[in-house]
Amino acid sequence: MARTKSALTGKQKAAILLISLGPDVSAQVYKHLTEEEIEKLSLEISSVKKVDSSLKEDVLDQFHQIALAQDYISQGGIGYAKTVLEKAFGSQEASNIINRLTSSLQVRPFDFARKADPQQVLNFIQGEHPQTIALVLSYLDPEQAGQILSALPQELQADIAKRIATMDSTSPEIISQVEQVLERNISSSLTEDYTQTGGIQAVVEVLNGVDRSTERTILDALEIQDPDLADEIKKRMFVFEDIVILDNRAIQRVIREVENEDLRLSLRVASDEVKDIVFKNMSQRMAETFKEEMEYMGPVRLKDVEEAQTRIVATIRRLEDIGEIVIARGGGDDIIV
Repeated sequence: MARTKSALTGKQKAAILLISLGPDVSAQVYKHLTEEEIEKLSLEISSVKKVDSSLKEDVLDQFHQIALAQDYISQGGIGYAKTVLEKAFGSQEASNIINRLTSSLQVRPFDFARKADPQQVLNFIQGEHPQTIALVLSYLDPEQAGQILSALPQELQADIAKRIATMDSTSPEIISQVEQVLERNISSSLTEDYTQTGGIQAVVEVLNGVDRSTERTILDALEIQDPDLADEIKKRMFVFEDIVILDNRAIQRVIREVENEDLRLSLRVASDEVKDIVFKNMSQRMAETFKEEMEYMGPVRLKDVEEAQTRIVATIRRLEDIGEIVIARGGGDDIIV
C-alpha cells in the first residue's frame, strides 16, 4: 500500500490502525462495532498486503492526535481543545486535527453549559430574550434546567416553559448565534445539523426538576394562557409507574382514596416493581384478595386500564395539592423535617 497518509480513505486508515495495534486490541475494538462495520473493515484489512513503516507511524500519530483532541473536548469544549492543541502542534496542525475530528463527531449544542454550575449559567442567560433562555434550557439536563427556571423571575417562568413546550426544530444558524454569545464567557460547542429541541416532554422534565411552588406558579399561568397545553403538561407530570417514588405512607393514603376497581385495572399491566410496592402497603388479606380477583378478571381493554391509571394519577396529584402526600422533587420545599 504505497500511498501517502492524505490519500488514504478513512477505512484504509482504520485497517492500518488495527493491524498496527495487533489482534488482541483489535478484537476488543470489534466488540464496539456493528456487523456491517466489522464486515467492511475486515474486507479492508484483508486487502492490505504490506504497510510502509513510515505510513504506519503517520496513521498512529494521527489517531493519537484525534484521541487527544477528543479528550480535550470532553474536558472543556472545542475552544479549549483547539487552544491546547495549538500549543502542542501549532495553529495549522491544530485546525487540521479539529477538522478531522468534527467531520465525524457531532458535539451536542451547549455541552459546555451542562458541565457548568446552574448558577453560572443563570448569570449568563437571565438577561437574554425568553426564547433564547428557552432554547438553552431545552438542551440542559432536566434537573439543571429546573433549578435555573426556579431562579428566574416568576413573570418569566410560565412564558419560558410555554416556549420550551412549543419549540420545534431549530436551525444551526440560530443555535450557533446563541452559542457564540455564551462562548465569550464559557467554552462552547457547535453542531451543523438540525436538532430536535423542546416539546411538551422537555418542559415536563424541566418542571419535574423545579420546586412545587414554582411548578404551581407556571401551571397556573399556563392554564390562563393556553389551557390545552397546561392540561397536556399536567397529564405527563406524574405517570402511574411513578408511584414507586412515593413513600409507604403516601401509597397507603392513595390506596384508601381510590376505587378498588380502578386499582385492580391499573395493576393489570403494571410492572412487577409497582405491583410489589402496592401489595406491600396493603394488609395481607387485602393483597391476597386483589391477587385472586386479578387472576380471574379475564381480558380487559387497554383503554379501560389507561383511564383507570389516569384517575389514580389525578387522585395522587390532588392529594399532593392539599398537602396529604409529598412527591419528591428537585426543589428544597419538599424536604420533610
